[in-house]
Amino acid sequence: VMNLQGTLNGQNLRIAIVTARFNDFITERLLGGAHDCLLRHGVSADAIDSVRVPGAFELPLTALKLAQSLSQAGSLLFDDNA
Repeated sequence: VMNLQGTLNGQNLRIAIVTARFNDFITERLLGGAHDCLLRHGVSADAIDSVRVPGAFELPLTALKLAQSLSQAGSLLFDDNA
């Protein structure tokens, strides 16, 4: 059995978190958990951008615009639809 495992090192990464404001009692907790997880894995607080959009419809376009305009290593998208 071959076991392949990567490292969880976020140093030198820039990450955007895009969160829907709709049902913010859910999405705020997702945002907080993601932010905490990124910090625990070495991503600098200055390298985490948080963007809030009205709802789920705006998430993909916002992520696309971030990817095109900023030097993000990745984006996390959160809405209340699991």
